[in-house]
Amino acid sequence: MRILNVTQTYAPFLEFGGPPVKVRALSEALVQRGQQVTVLTADWGLQQRLQKEKSTKKAERISFGWRCEENGVEAIYLRNWLHFRALSWNPAVHRFCRERLRDFDVVHIFGLYDLLGPAVATACTRFGIPYVVEPIGMFVPIVRNLRLKRMYHLFLGHTMLGNSARVVTTSEGESAQVVAGGIAKGKIFLRRNGVTAPAAMPERGRFRAAHGIAAKAKLILFLGRLSSKKSPDLLLQAFAKLPESLDGKSLWLSFAGPDESGMQQRLQKMAAELKIAERVQFPGPLFDEEKWQAYRDADVFVLPSQNENFGNTAAESAAAGTPVVVTRECGIAAFLEGSAGLVAEHNADAIAKAIEDMLTVPGLHERLTAGCRDIATRLSWQEPAESMLGLYKELNAAKRSAA
Repeated sequence: MRILNVTQTYAPFLEFGGPPVKVRALSEALVQRGQQVTVLTADWGLQQRLQKEKSTKKAERISFGWRCEENGVEAIYLRNWLHFRALSWNPAVHRFCRERLRDFDVVHIFGLYDLLGPAVATACTRFGIPYVVEPIGMFVPIVRNLRLKRMYHLFLGHTMLGNSARVVTTSEGESAQVVAGGIAKGKIFLRRNGVTAPAAMPERGRFRAAHGIAAKAKLILFLGRLSSKKSPDLLLQAFAKLPESLDGKSLWLSFAGPDESGMQQRLQKMAAELKIAERVQFPGPLFDEEKWQAYRDADVFVLPSQNENFGNTAAESAAAGTPVVVTRECGIAAFLEGSAGLVAEHNADAIAKAIEDMLTVPGLHERLTAGCRDIATRLSWQEPAESMLGLYKELNAAKRSAA
């Protein structure tokens, strides 16, 4: 099959969080199954990034922008004319649709609140090409520019979702939100996310050594965008409720991830006011090897989000062998609870208690660590890729029958 994945952000721009990681993993898994996959995305400075990272990947100039191929996946980076944060205006999308869209059997649109998805969806409807939309946790506006997001749904999102063949969700909670928002239950396609773990995990101790954290200290890790949606401030409040040390071992907290809307400065100020700043670190964004080093060196990973359709970072931590604490609002909570992690209510007291239990209740940390090994074998992208391929084939067959 010829599959087009549409996403506002894609590798190598991993600083945008989960979407580029997810789309790359799913695209490569589909290629491994003999499918032809193209990713249509925006150009956030591809040439400069490849030069900066001294990448061996070559970019080819084309009429739409740039074209790259990696691990069998073709990626088209449309030129950005204007952009604001993660939103861009890419007029070449219309020419791409006129010239190439009819080459594809099915289209998968990832995310909301951008202009690429609606443009491609409109063209798909015109050409009779089935498409699915995966909101990736964005269906319900929660933080930042709420008025603009509601206007997006009114003028663009409602039509794009309404004309889609399916809406892809990654947890029962997200499915319920989408149905409550007016999408027919029969239109929902539930599919979990996966994890792309390295073939061999990095040696323990490298992250601690790089950031001056003692080998015997207890390390609590948050890894992800420093966004109000993910509630890092709640984790900081929970950390302040814990003692400075447990069983004679000092407690440290590391917030690893890109800053969003000045959240890091607010956290640093709060840490100083709570008199815990000397035990709170901000190592910045971590990707690839450095990310897995952080997971391996942590004693507990915490994802305190107020809303999370799945929670890829919690899944990655479990795959690395580090137990997690997640809030009940994370889609992955039911998958990990009692086997590789603890689930807490979305408040500082509950999160603090879950962390303390993890580190002090006899045998609990060891049992959950052992559970991580089992979870890791069940979290690959193989099952989700097979699931998506089955849906694509079903939609393509229906299109052919209707022709």
